Amino acid sequence: MPTMDYSKLCGRIREVGLNQKLVAKHVGISESHFCLKLAGKYVFKQTEIQKICELLRISADEIGTYFFTPKVEKTQQIDCQEKHI
Repeated sequence: MPTMDYSKLCGRIREVGLNQKLVAKHVGISESHFCLKLAGKYVFKQTEIQKICELLRISADEIGTYFFTPKVEKTQQIDCQEKHI
């Protein structure tokens, strides 16, 4: 399974004025476990995604953007850019 890119989720957390510790507490997990999930070591459970979306006001049609966007390696990004030149 590819590693997911949670950079947009992290940006949304900051955008609404929260931090990872507060989000983790709302979800019911430790801050360290939340950080491991953001690092791709563990996957988010459906119930956790639901709680995060409620807290951060992420609509159902945006869930894929925040939770299911695969991380692209830098070499892949460069290859894609070169093809568009």
